[in-house]
Parts: sequence; C-alpha cells; structure tokens
Amino acid sequence: MAIDRRKTGWLNSELHFRFRELLTHTAFRHHLICLCYVLMPDYLHLIWMGSGAEGSDQRIATRFFRKQLNRILRPLGFELQKQGHDHVLREEARKESVFETVAAYVLENPLRAGLVGDATELRSYPFSGCLVPGYPELDIWNDEYWNSFWKLCCKLRNTS
Repeated sequence: MAIDRRKTGWLNSELHFRFRELLTHTAFRHHLICLCYVLMPDYLHLIWMGSGAEGSDQRIATRFFRKQLNRILRPLGFELQKQGHDHVLREEARKESVFETVAAYVLENPLRAGLVGDATELRSYPFSGCLVPGYPELDIWNDEYWNSFWKLCCKLRNTS
C-alpha cells in the first residue's frame, strides 16, 4: 500500500504504534494472522493470511484496514493512494517455504532502499514485525519464529 504521491514524512514511532493497534483490531475482527509487515517512508507491505476461522476474508479486511489507516493519516496530511497493490498467492504457492521466501523478500525492503547498511542490520529496522492476536511474544527476528509460527497456525486452525 503506497502513500498517495509517494509522500514521505508520516513514518515515526507513534504512527508505528497506531499502525500496530489498527493491525491488531483488523486481525481480530477479520480472523487474520500477519506473518510480517514493513513500513517504509512512502509505502507499507503486509503479508497476512486467514486464521482458519469462519468469516476470515482478506479483501473485506483490506477495505476496513485502508479506511481506518486513512482516518489516522489524513489529519497528518497523508493518505493511501487510491488503489493498493494486492497479490494473492495461488494454491500452489501457499506452501510454508513460499510464505517464508516472500516474507524474507518483504523484510529486506529497508536493505534494498538503503535504510540499513547490511542484512545484519535488518533486525534493528524499527518499523517491521509480525502480529498474531493473543501472541505478543512472537518476534519475526527470532531464530525460532517460523517453527513457532507454523505450530501456532496449526493450533489456531484446529481450534477454529
């Protein structure tokens, strides 16, 4: 999701906090899990998936999320560009290894944009993470993240 006219100046710690709060509400309301996200100076990336619960609809969630994020951005003089870029993984691409590869690519955006010096500094980029409602201990930069994440997905899908 790009900021309209690729304007910069909106991204700071307070907005990151508000973004995470909104992401939490969206994920809870629409039964989503956010594998990872990265906020960049002029756009943001989200990779989310349904939790397996009935009523999980990523398109409806995206509309809700965009509307609510614009309510936060507009008083600051920003808004999302009208058409976000959504990419839905096809069935053959919905394998754990593909999700992990796509997430790694997304998480490397600060490196490609020159916002961090090298790959070892990606962990220190302050505007990236993951979010699964009810599991604040999950950390995308923890070496055990993917193992924990996939176990949690199985648990959530079996109890939904």
